[in-house]
Amino acid sequence: MGLLDDRVVLVSGGTQGVGAGVARAAAREGATLAVSGRRREPGEKLVAELREGGATALFVRADVADVGQAQASVAAVVTEYGRVDALVTAAGLTSRGTLVDTTPELFDAHVAVNLRGPFFLMQAAVRDMLSRGAPGSIVNVISSSELGGQPYLAPYVAAKAGLAGLTRNAAHAHRFDRIRINGLDIGWTDTEGEDATQRAFHAAEDDWRERAGARLPLGRLGRVDEVADFVVFLLSDRSGVVTGSVIDWDQNVLGGLD
Repeated sequence: MGLLDDRVVLVSGGTQGVGAGVARAAAREGATLAVSGRRREPGEKLVAELREGGATALFVRADVADVGQAQASVAAVVTEYGRVDALVTAAGLTSRGTLVDTTPELFDAHVAVNLRGPFFLMQAAVRDMLSRGAPGSIVNVISSSELGGQPYLAPYVAAKAGLAGLTRNAAHAHRFDRIRINGLDIGWTDTEGEDATQRAFHAAEDDWRERAGARLPLGRLGRVDEVADFVVFLLSDRSGVVTGSVIDWDQNVLGGLD
């Protein structure tokens, strides 16, 4: 028996990085998968990979910045599989901006992807669960930066901090509906998106991972498969009654001082 046998799982932002890792890990644990994202080619490629491995999987093209598309992605999964048992919100925007140079347009873009999108995905998924009187599980992929973050992440931090608060609020509201909602504050993780960000905004060279890892306690960045396994655990019954938790997934102890 896999941890997610007989569960229909929608992974938003599931075409690359942490989202794709979660989709692969959930498939290994028996889930029926729906993967959503903006880009069709990597999404369909991932779904083909999952199917080759024996999983039932579907790609839904959706940009979470568009509320209609976000909610339609949940509706598409319900149409295809009859229900949504679990949701992972892994889509994220990490473009840079400080308090003094962030434009209203950049701020709104971060809120749209990192906060508003997850809000309305959760709304649609919870509505389906409530309509069936069924339990469910949701995991929001947040960021350890929501607790403060770097100066150049001002709009990102604002949106992710909002998502952390939303996670607790929604978990409290639906605890008696047996819908568990948790979040993961992930630290620095080696993903395709992080590689592109480091090169675009920080003039990183090919050895940036090694340089970054040398400054970290465990000597390396976090890995996607490690995050994915933790998300699957939180989605599954093995995490018990835990709800409303925003868990620090990092090798630095936030608030600790040398």
